[in-house]
Amino acid sequence: MTERIITLCYRKIIDATSTRPWDKLVFEDTYAELRLQAQLYNPERRFRTYAELLHHASGAGQLPFLVSGVARGYLPQLQGLVPDVVDNLGRHFLKFSRFQFEIINSDLLDKSRHQVAINFYSDPLTWHTTIENLLLVSEAAAEGEEVLTHLVQLQPFLSVYSLHKPSAL
Repeated sequence: MTERIITLCYRKIIDATSTRPWDKLVFEDTYAELRLQAQLYNPERRFRTYAELLHHASGAGQLPFLVSGVARGYLPQLQGLVPDVVDNLGRHFLKFSRFQFEIINSDLLDKSRHQVAINFYSDPLTWHTTIENLLLVSEAAAEGEEVLTHLVQLQPFLSVYSLHKPSAL
């Protein structure tokens, strides 16, 4: 069985329809922070949407970085585990140490149009095989140690981000 090292990416989209408490907090606070930071690039309030700001306001491309600090403050609550992704036993198992925040859409006067995404990148996993729509993966283990595995279902917004095939000796 060929073992490959993979990194998974889960794209979590948060918008006005999000119902989980963590998502709601991120939604509310990123919207408030965007409105605050947008004042730097839109002092006359000529532009209403995030897209307009990007197109017309010099430097507005910094907004995702400026707003990401608010989202970063909520990440410790996840305890290093990717939200929404569970193994076939219903357990959260997918660890992450990297993330990327992005603003998908927003309207400075209409909160219901605010939409952000957080891309969570898993720690490296050993991908053992695929069984139908399930990936059999494990964390790295020392030679000779028992390897605990997880079966994770391929689902919307979950993707193999990178693949590293170890070189032959």
